[in-house]
Amino acid sequence: MERPLVVKFKRPDSIRDYPCGAFRVGTLVQENSGWRVFRPVIDTGKCIKCLRCFLVCPDGVIDKSGEDLEIDYRFCKGCGVCAYECKVGAIVMMREGDDGNAR
Repeated sequence: MERPLVVKFKRPDSIRDYPCGAFRVGTLVQENSGWRVFRPVIDTGKCIKCLRCFLVCPDGVIDKSGEDLEIDYRFCKGCGVCAYECKVGAIVMMREGDDGNAR
């Protein structure tokens, strides 16, 4: 799966420059700015690939194109919705920078 392009927001010079109606989707405009405290980690051994996490992720950062689900941490905000919705406990929230303590 091709990753979305990051497009820097450019403030329009006048009201006529603002988009009107539908606009092109599939473009993320902001990477995670480094304020995430917890990050989701998928235990691929527990994951049953029900795709519930993929469907509920508000940022659309879970990639299902490979053999295992993957999280694009460049855009993940660490909200924990995926871990909360994972009924088999395959996703845990881990403190940034800490590889051993799940939340």
